[in-house]
Amino acid sequence: MEKNKSEIEKEIDILEKAMLAPDFWSDKNKAQNILRELALLKEKKEGVGKYDKGNAIVTIISGAGGDDAEDFSAMLLGMYMKYINKKGWKIFFIHEHKNDHSGYRNVSFEIEGKNAYGMLKNEGGVHRLVRISPFNAKKLRHTSFSLVEVLPKFSKLEEKDIVLRPEDLKIEYARSSGPGGQNVNKRETAVRIVHIPTNISVHVSAERSQEQNREQALAILRAKIFKKAEEEKKSVEEIFNKNFGTEIEWGNQIRSYVLHPYKMVKDHRTDAETSDVNAVLNGNLDFFIESEKNL
Repeated sequence: MEKNKSEIEKEIDILEKAMLAPDFWSDKNKAQNILRELALLKEKKEGVGKYDKGNAIVTIISGAGGDDAEDFSAMLLGMYMKYINKKGWKIFFIHEHKNDHSGYRNVSFEIEGKNAYGMLKNEGGVHRLVRISPFNAKKLRHTSFSLVEVLPKFSKLEEKDIVLRPEDLKIEYARSSGPGGQNVNKRETAVRIVHIPTNISVHVSAERSQEQNREQALAILRAKIFKKAEEEKKSVEEIFNKNFGTEIEWGNQIRSYVLHPYKMVKDHRTDAETSDVNAVLNGNLDFFIESEKNL
């Protein structure tokens, strides 16, 4: 069970009182363990999770709406790439599914940088765009949706915490359509893995070898299962027994980007809003990310 804030504060209080004892340092190992535990509790109180200091894996998936939705996914990708650049982080693409207009049906990438997951984890959810459609000859107003998914990147050691049984996995191979030179389409290097009990799936095509893509897909699958357990407030074992189907929940929008009839970006969870839409789409997200820390 996850501890609530008042329980964490009580534990911090107990440890801080223990530190005031005159014989606190008489057992150095015990004292150092208490200091470590205190630091972890203070991080938890501030909303810092176990994986917050590490890298993040982000996927953007277009909702219904064809070219408009896929163009919106490209806009969101551009927004996050500019934010990543401002932070001095690195980006590595995992899988790209483009359309004919430079839009994205879906795209996945890893962000390498200090605190990347902690900073971006609350960006996950449905994003909504309202604008005059550039794809509509009648210039009608159009609403588009894209889903952003943010996962922690596990270390090899942390991956061992989530055991995936081979009989629970459906692994499919296909020819990669991404960059990589002349040989990329001749061999089936792209990998799709479905976790049969939960129906959670992952697609990876960025690496040159099938084995590298398979390892990457398994790592992301573990992260997806962990994130789902966190969202459902259940253990990983409990999640293994639940099938989530293939439907994406489009009802709960976390943020709206309105370009017409007025300009506004609003977060529906924190009520943070700004009329400077261009700044937000150019990667100036700190205002929203700061407001998300209280979620």
